Amino acid sequence: MTATTPTLNPFLTNNFAPVTEEITAENLKVIGELPPDLSGMFVRNGPNPQFDPIGQYHWFDGDGMLHGVRIKDGKASYCNRYVRTNKFQVENQEGKAVWPGLLEPSQPDNSHGTDTNTANTALVYHANHFYALWEGGGGAPYHIKLPELETIGKQTFNSKLQSPFTAHPKVDAVTGEMMFFGYSVAQPPFLQYGVVSATGELLQTIPIELPVGVMMHDFAITENYSIFFDLPMTFRPERIEKSQFPLMFESETPSRFGIIPRHGDSGEVRWFETPACFVWHTLNAYEEGDEVVLLACRMNSTNVFVTDQSDRLPDGDIPYLHRWRFNLKTGAVKEEKLDDVASEFPRVNEELLGRKTRYGYSARMAPGSFPLFDALIKYDLDTGKSETHEFGKGCYGGEAVFAPRLNASNEDDGWLVTYVYDENTQTSELVVVNAQDMSGETVARVIIPQRVPYGFHAAWVTEAQLS
Repeated sequence: MTATTPTLNPFLTNNFAPVTEEITAENLKVIGELPPDLSGMFVRNGPNPQFDPIGQYHWFDGDGMLHGVRIKDGKASYCNRYVRTNKFQVENQEGKAVWPGLLEPSQPDNSHGTDTNTANTALVYHANHFYALWEGGGGAPYHIKLPELETIGKQTFNSKLQSPFTAHPKVDAVTGEMMFFGYSVAQPPFLQYGVVSATGELLQTIPIELPVGVMMHDFAITENYSIFFDLPMTFRPERIEKSQFPLMFESETPSRFGIIPRHGDSGEVRWFETPACFVWHTLNAYEEGDEVVLLACRMNSTNVFVTDQSDRLPDGDIPYLHRWRFNLKTGAVKEEKLDDVASEFPRVNEELLGRKTRYGYSARMAPGSFPLFDALIKYDLDTGKSETHEFGKGCYGGEAVFAPRLNASNEDDGWLVTYVYDENTQTSELVVVNAQDMSGETVARVIIPQRVPYGFHAAWVTEAQLS
């Protein structure tokens, strides 16, 4: 199994480049001290192409690879494994890439079929199962064995899953339910919404009508509602005839937010309109009086699929934390910017997802055109203040997950955990930050014996869940 790094594509070079080996390493070097009551496993997903791509490579294209650090009794071990998707196995057998990526024309008549699910985007733990998830259309979750990170196979919920499945399902820690959606850009229904019970049974999937196919990466839940984003990243096939990419951001088209009762049907969606924007990721949502309140990282526009520099929108891809208030009684919408510092990958204490939280966490974007993150931000959503934990010069991290202390008495009693790459030494480490002392020293740094490329989303799996 080999992977090479052509110099032309920035997402195949430096620490975006794939690693070629799957390894297991015990008793890792720790600088500082791992808290004795921090016990579980941090796993992060991301793109790691096993072969040279066909044509243009987009960062979203790479095969899914999981990087995991198990922490127990003050010690740490590491392993990394590819997700053995159908795509991975076919290409591994062929010894080369057989499907092109997002930026190339699709191949509906490819002799190997059309299943290009890479399971490279995100992760979720639900009903004693751990899943690797994909952004793309039609991708079922892949069931992963912990702590080995071995692929068990696709999860179709006893063949009930007939729709696409989002990379960002939401698990309600109180009820145990998992809400998800699936979108199709090319054919109706453009949006479908599903609920999985606390025991892992797919209860319902309902179609929700949209005027046109859109890219919908994330959504949000509250105690009683789910919130969908009909944002103007639209798919119009007629663009192909003009030699344009069919998915483009339309700055003149308003954004719409749809709110549906958790167990409601398509006729109960309430739509709220705002100026054009794009949202990759939500922090949280909750109910307050007559209002549904949403917190997410909002950008004015996105250039995610723009390959020609002259077509780029100047204010694209700069996300800031925002708050929306949707009044279910009056239909009014209030949109409010909460910070002037660009950040992404927002997370909360997952035990409180869908309920009002005082704190939220995100990764601060470094200046420049690349998705690099040089610090973590903790927001106090009650006071409007924030604190920052800097990684250090030439050091870049990614999404940080909140790992609660066992029997914690406060919402922020726990740690933020993430991978950091040091460009000075070209080494990777897992960092543990005290969420109640953001400006203080890093609690522990676990030295990883090989480079961990920049990736996407992560999860913290507790010791109880592992066992």
